[in-house]
Amino acid sequence: MTSSPAGTPQKISAGFDGIDVDALRRTVHEAFDTTVAQLKDLVRLPGIAWPSFDPDPLDRSAEAVAELVRAAGIEDVRILRCNKEDGTPGGPAVVARRAAAEGKPTILLYAHHDVQPTGDLALWETEPFIAVERDGRLYGRGAADDKAGIMAHIAAYAAVTEVLADELGLGVTFFFEGEEEAGSPTFRTFLETHRELLRADVIVVADSSNWKVGIPALTTSLRGLVDGTIEVQVLEHAVHSGMFGGAVLDAPTLLSRLIATLHDDDGNVAVKGLVSRDDVSVDLTEAEYRADASVLDGVRLAGSGTIASRLWTKPALSIIGFDAPAVDVASNTLLPRARAKFSMRLAPGQDPADAMEAVRNHVESNAPFGAKVVFTPGESGNSFLTDTGSTAAGMAMWALGEAWGVPAVEMGIGGSIPFIADLTEVYPDVQILVTGVEDPDSRAHSANESLHLEDFRNAVVAEALLLARLNREGLA
Repeated sequence: MTSSPAGTPQKISAGFDGIDVDALRRTVHEAFDTTVAQLKDLVRLPGIAWPSFDPDPLDRSAEAVAELVRAAGIEDVRILRCNKEDGTPGGPAVVARRAAAEGKPTILLYAHHDVQPTGDLALWETEPFIAVERDGRLYGRGAADDKAGIMAHIAAYAAVTEVLADELGLGVTFFFEGEEEAGSPTFRTFLETHRELLRADVIVVADSSNWKVGIPALTTSLRGLVDGTIEVQVLEHAVHSGMFGGAVLDAPTLLSRLIATLHDDDGNVAVKGLVSRDDVSVDLTEAEYRADASVLDGVRLAGSGTIASRLWTKPALSIIGFDAPAVDVASNTLLPRARAKFSMRLAPGQDPADAMEAVRNHVESNAPFGAKVVFTPGESGNSFLTDTGSTAAGMAMWALGEAWGVPAVEMGIGGSIPFIADLTEVYPDVQILVTGVEDPDSRAHSANESLHLEDFRNAVVAEALLLARLNREGLA
């Protein structure tokens, strides 16, 4: 299935209960060049919330976002932050509010303005913080994740205020976080501190993806997350590999043997007691997955069941770090200890504490050659399931289909957004929608991150339609 030509999206219907779909679409299109230019300006600000990076660009990023919100017509705009547990300040969040008229609901529009570090610059084909258009895509760090989410919110709001004018009574709150890529360390504190300021009936989290270019999706499930470190200790200190090697195995070798027990021969996670399901409504072909994930020829895929279930509704465990001497400085010694960091995505419905304990039990009971195993738990986050029968979800599916001109699909995401659990706990009655502007080739967090511009425009249209319909009908 192909998308329609740029600027001429197909239509499913001419309107819905008095909503002027064509006027909203036209307004978004007329302002789109300006929207893209504003996004390019945001990409120039390398705001990274990690403690090892200069905080000044992150502060400038927050100021730039706040100015864009003011230019869209909202006067109540604040830059707020809370302190971390160690007393240092968290990332700057931009919060802006338009109060709801009597009897109208409030929608909170979330995205984040901080970005990932660039990684190896040699892998980038363009300068990471200079946005470049090429072949219908916009390249640059944060172009997709998640400054495009910010601009989708702002541009949709601007279109609705222009078309509806005095008819707009919907309450709108912008919440643009400044530390998501650093793990949102002050998110829960921020919610508790500003509980009333952020209270809403519907929350849209624009930090996900669409099914593929030309086909929109509402993300209805997210996997949870646990991580931690596994250390193997075998000697009190390093010894000469020639004089002592052969009767004892070094720590990296033993750690490697332990890591190998985490998966079975087919590549399924072998840790006992984890939730795992194979019940997805759409699926990827092997060819599509190989292309999207850039799998090398000859590499056999891991796991069993549908590919989509392996990505969305089953656990996935990866080793994301390994402490050992670099090859260039390695000496002929038996290393006494080695450490690895694991990251495990959890199926929806899995309790993170139970999953963490299951990994602990597995590694401690599979200690190779009697080596000492030290397990240190790290971060954890809950999974998420959308109530697809909610009023807001129905409106979102309609808006996405109308904007793209093809029916939207419900899909899962293998990644995790742990702070959504905080939102549901602080606001138990809220209807949460997870949307996005990315596609399988956006390469978020990787080199050459990019945004498909036609899909971005459609995302703005879809959100404008959602706002207009929510304004007209409410949640009754």
